[in-house]
Amino acid sequence: MRDHYEILGVPKDADISVIKASYRKLALKYHPDKNPGDKDAEHKFREAAEAYSVLSDPDKRARYDRFGPEGPGMGGGGGFDPTQFQDFSDILGDLFGFAGGGGQRGRRRAGEDLRVDVELTFEEAAFGVEREIPVRRLEACESCRGTGARGASGAQTCGTCRGRGQVQYRQGFFAIARPCPDCGGAGEIVKDPCPDCRGEGRTAADRKLKVGIPKGVDSGARLRLVNEGNAGRAAGPQGDLYVFLTVAPHEHFKRDGSDVVLTWAVPFHIATLGGDVTVPTIHGDAELEIPAGTPVGSVFTLKHKGIPRLDGRGKGDQHVLVTIRVPRKLSKDQKEAVRKMAAIVEGESGAPTKEEKGFFDKVRGFFTGEEQ
Repeated sequence: MRDHYEILGVPKDADISVIKASYRKLALKYHPDKNPGDKDAEHKFREAAEAYSVLSDPDKRARYDRFGPEGPGMGGGGGFDPTQFQDFSDILGDLFGFAGGGGQRGRRRAGEDLRVDVELTFEEAAFGVEREIPVRRLEACESCRGTGARGASGAQTCGTCRGRGQVQYRQGFFAIARPCPDCGGAGEIVKDPCPDCRGEGRTAADRKLKVGIPKGVDSGARLRLVNEGNAGRAAGPQGDLYVFLTVAPHEHFKRDGSDVVLTWAVPFHIATLGGDVTVPTIHGDAELEIPAGTPVGSVFTLKHKGIPRLDGRGKGDQHVLVTIRVPRKLSKDQKEAVRKMAAIVEGESGAPTKEEKGFFDKVRGFFTGEEQ
């Protein structure tokens, strides 16, 4: 017999991950399904499988390293048992359609999770709200109490798989387990199904659920309502309901985390001379002091006028980005006043120079009548 390490092409100190990777490569190459009628490929596949069955087992590997293929428990070189692997998908994946041996058995199944999408206003997202959400879900059938069977008939053991939920098929020298075609892997069959749910054990129902939206949520947030999804099959656990939130845009406010940004037009004379303006916030109107000579693009911050933080640790701020409101319609006197002001500050547009430092002082004097 060829040496097992030589067959798999691995050194004698190779760990299990190297051995498994080498066997998988050979198994995929020489598998009988990929080489129909090729006796040499089938022999190499058997040879690789036998080598793997020994070297992947710590006890067998230790005996093999000490005594060789004729040692105790080695079976004289014929030690490969194709039924010893309960799950070939661990090695071969799903390429050849192998089925895992640890599947879920019985008719009892967990219910599916559900999703609903909810749109909030800017204020609802900031301060929280209670919403009533319509949900269509599957609930346990009242007639059969979720069993799927009429009356007390109940479910019976599947005669095909004898309750195992799986049947075995021979593929060459392999015994492959697949879900039972008659019971779908449940191991049980309902002979006399409930007429109301047709054996499903669940019926559709429309519900309205009250959901509390916390303060400070934003688009992309989701809420999980435990046990508000579909009912499980055969009294299995109920799924959950996930509420995905989006926030509608606001006419004036924009959001930056827990902060609010407001762009606000200030009258020209206040930007020039200074004064107070009233600006909106999500908490109501607030007074904002505008210093004399405020240029376009200035930003002022109103502390704690933003959105409540989700963790409950206070509120964000509101930032006011200032623009200048230029009047579009002027009376004759107003136009004349602007012309006189223009004569005082006449000059080319551009960045301010040192000589223009007293610009706002001149304008202030024009409006107030004070000499500068």
